[in-house]
Amino acid sequence: MSQPKVESFLNIRPDNIVKIKEAKENGTKVVGIYCTYCPEELILAAKAIPVGLCGTKEEPIAAAEETLPRNLCPLIKSSYGFAIEDTCPFFHFSDLVIGETTCDGKKKMFEIMDEIKPVYTMKLPNVQDLDSAFELWVSEMRRLRTHLEEALDVTITDDDIWAAIKTINNERKAAKNVADLNQQDPPPLTGTELLTVTWSRSFAADKVELTNMLNDFAAEVKKRPIIENGVKKPRVLLTGCPVGLGTEKIIKIVEDLGGNVVAMENCTGYKTLELQSDETLSDPIEALARKYIKIPCSCMSPNPYRLQLVERMIHDFKVDAVIDLTWQACHTYNIEAYTIQKLVRKAGVPYLQLETDYSNSDMESLKVRIEAVMEMVE
Repeated sequence: MSQPKVESFLNIRPDNIVKIKEAKENGTKVVGIYCTYCPEELILAAKAIPVGLCGTKEEPIAAAEETLPRNLCPLIKSSYGFAIEDTCPFFHFSDLVIGETTCDGKKKMFEIMDEIKPVYTMKLPNVQDLDSAFELWVSEMRRLRTHLEEALDVTITDDDIWAAIKTINNERKAAKNVADLNQQDPPPLTGTELLTVTWSRSFAADKVELTNMLNDFAAEVKKRPIIENGVKKPRVLLTGCPVGLGTEKIIKIVEDLGGNVVAMENCTGYKTLELQSDETLSDPIEALARKYIKIPCSCMSPNPYRLQLVERMIHDFKVDAVIDLTWQACHTYNIEAYTIQKLVRKAGVPYLQLETDYSNSDMESLKVRIEAVMEMVE
């Protein structure tokens, strides 16, 4: 079998539309998810297919703004627009949608989305190190397990969950191995290629097949000869809000200016890849809760793991500059940029925060600002 290329990850989405359609015709249920806090393991344990739904396109936003405020986060509006227009095949095929209370905009949008399709919203604590917060999160995991059993008419056993935990642990490890390839200098993957691989993962119906694909891809890239052409491209770390194909304009501008986004800390990138469920614990629900509550999203207050992660990534990926992306009206990431800026500047690395939306109307001004920070790279 030929080794997978970056282009093969682009095919995951269209290929899995067909696979999911066939699976539903054979009685398999599909569960749509919007956030990395949703435990895919419980969906797999329910013998259902988890699939990512977050909107990363500008086109559905106009329809969403007929219901939602215009000054709302574009990710929320895009997600709702896809739902209201029924233009996302994965939302269309979903029997159930799982939301979460990571931000006020999303949790209120989920109330309205429930009029279109059944939405179950997990109540996420916003503190990671309190016993009471962990107890709440464990109870939310148990509540989700019960809801999946009732909504999908299945029984989820502990053995089913442990098997799913192993599957997702392996998939995360394989994805991290791909992302870590760019610790090389020069990096073997462009920012666009890295995004294509990491973002496409959420559409894969078969996680074992995806894991094998990621491992084969990493092995293939490692065999490539390192090409030194004497031209050093600035190595950029992208952090902040989620990015997907369709909202990669910052990555493209960096590449057009001769740089390379070698790593992405965003939740569509590296943020969750180090986290593994502890398979030595006696309770699989507790194992899931301990992993997922550690995700360093800006909805957590305080959020120390994100600072530790960004600091390590600056070192491990030999970063020359950090770009902190905030989607318009994402208040938690916008405010947390203050702390990230202090961290990055203490590390002696140029820092740039950008607040933008999904449109291309500000491309020229973004280009000027990104060019300025890249000129600061020695």
